[in-house]
Amino acid sequence: MVGLKERLLPFIAQLAERFEFRAIVPVSAAKNSNLKSLTETVAKELPLSPPLFGPEDRPHRDDKFRIAEIVREKLTIELNQEVPYGIAVEIEAMGDDEDGRRQISAVIWVDREGQKPIVIGADGSRMKRVGSAARYEINALLGVRVHLTLWVKVRENWADNAQALKMLGLE
Repeated sequence: MVGLKERLLPFIAQLAERFEFRAIVPVSAAKNSNLKSLTETVAKELPLSPPLFGPEDRPHRDDKFRIAEIVREKLTIELNQEVPYGIAVEIEAMGDDEDGRRQISAVIWVDREGQKPIVIGADGSRMKRVGSAARYEINALLGVRVHLTLWVKVRENWADNAQALKMLGLE
């Protein structure tokens, strides 16, 4: 049986004959193979230029939007392809407690009732992993300790509703 690499290398050679590439770097993110070579090649091929944005420049979106996107990213990674598009995250509340911790409450909106247990996972295990990964990144973003509370709720056909999209900051 011919392996994947044995099929891929002739295909890459065919592409190299048809097109003029500056570099070809086969990688496998799943196997963590050749990623260092990829980053080195990209860095070498990029043109030199002054920074486009200064360290004081902030994204045009507020922290609530960025936090919601962090949670959504962690969900997408965790869920893989189980619920790919029917998820939105809304930050319901943000504030500081007396210990200086940032309290954040977020709702994860799904399209259908059947998606809710998929997002939550067995005994809440998936939500725990998502919450931990998101909290770690949000701590770094905000520079303070964060207590993140996640809820999963159903809003049928939210992705087809212009008002719902606007409310979620996705217009």
